[in-house]
Amino acid sequence: MRPLEGLLVLEFAQFMAGPSAGLKLADLGARVIKIERPVEGEAGRQIALKNLFLDGSSLVFHTVNRNKDSYAANLKDPDDLERVKKLIAQADVMTHNFRPGVMEKIGLDYNTVQQLNPKLVYATVTGYGTVGPWAKKPGQDLLIQCMSGFANLTGNKDDNPVPVGAALSDLITGTHLAHGILASLIRKEKTGQGALVEVSLLESTLDFQFEVITTYLNDGNQQPVRAKQGSAHAYLGAPYGIYKTKDGYLALAMGSLLKLGEVLQCDKLAEYTDSDSWFTKRDDIMDILRSFLIKETTAHWLDILEQEGIWCSDVFDYKTLLNHDAYKVLQWDQKLQLLSGEEVHTTRCPIRVNDERVFASKPAPRVGQHTEDIIKEFNL
Repeated sequence: MRPLEGLLVLEFAQFMAGPSAGLKLADLGARVIKIERPVEGEAGRQIALKNLFLDGSSLVFHTVNRNKDSYAANLKDPDDLERVKKLIAQADVMTHNFRPGVMEKIGLDYNTVQQLNPKLVYATVTGYGTVGPWAKKPGQDLLIQCMSGFANLTGNKDDNPVPVGAALSDLITGTHLAHGILASLIRKEKTGQGALVEVSLLESTLDFQFEVITTYLNDGNQQPVRAKQGSAHAYLGAPYGIYKTKDGYLALAMGSLLKLGEVLQCDKLAEYTDSDSWFTKRDDIMDILRSFLIKETTAHWLDILEQEGIWCSDVFDYKTLLNHDAYKVLQWDQKLQLLSGEEVHTTRCPIRVNDERVFASKPAPRVGQHTEDIIKEFNL
């Protein structure tokens, strides 16, 4: 039995942040029903990476909506809306990421829904919160990374702002939404009361930077400065970064620069006896390491460094990683069969429960695939 079996979640969310929270709950056993528009479904079905589609929906949709059911309803139709309200009255959780004001117009805002089901956990995602000058701005991952300051942390000193090449803001926000939902469910068990859970892409991305923002606030409001080359963290000194070797790259994490110099037999590093200089002279030190490490292969340096306890690693691409024994032992990916006969090759839930890996029991649904069954099951 999975931990959340018996939990009923209604997902009005679309795209990535809200559905990724639903994915986490579904993987752990919750019954997650997507409430979608008839025919077209949620808008995320048409948002594709590299224009990859399976069974009429984008590959992105399939990655974030496994283990869910689909109920098609036109929320502007009185009969459909009434059936949805009956479903809400029986649910434990409801999520949405509509713009502020949309659910109020439909009649499914928190205050209204609370009258239908006082024990419901009502969870929402917005871009920037519900009030303030940015409340109606598009809440999109790239825009959030840029407006939150995050794009100024990646890359080298003279680079333009560099966003992370993944939907970081969406996914961390989805994680926070799931945290809030689970905490509120525990509270409901104690008090019998539902809750309103609110997260925003901006606040979650700011929280993701709590370490560096706290440094900024306590460092005279000095802007973070990235290293000249191989930068990995704006506030960490040498050797922290990535270095070119004879045949690839080597990552060096934090540690004693003097010990590193001894292990590598790089005499020039011995000059930096003051640990403060490891940050203030970071670019000079990294220049020394660059000119030194380029002389030998990555494997050569790893053999020397790892046996001395130096924190270091190779820098893998996906082809190398996914064919490595260390990856294979994780049993990290899975294949799901679609109604069309096509196959989704994707990843699994990262959580293990009682030493068991959590794999999906079913792929993402077609639009309205379970509508009739749900109408009968919940007497709608």
